[in-house]
Amino acid sequence: MTDYSMNEKMTIIQYAIKKYDNEGVLIEKLKSALTEKDIQRSIDTLIGTQKVRRIGPEILQNNESHTELPELPENLKDIIDNL
Repeated sequence: MTDYSMNEKMTIIQYAIKKYDNEGVLIEKLKSALTEKDIQRSIDTLIGTQKVRRIGPEILQNNESHTELPELPENLKDIIDNL
């Protein structure tokens, strides 16, 4: 597993949420790139900073009305494409 910065982890999760809004599916898909602890911590941080919002018990959504998705760096494109 590659070591990513906190910003890279949160970017990966935001783009993964764009593909999979169900939290359970999202976590399963991301386990190949991040630890479950990193996934949960990043989701909590994104919710706390209002970049992501929880819609119901299992559904996550990027809060694009509040903030734009960050630019996807080249080194993260393969991870997002392979989810």
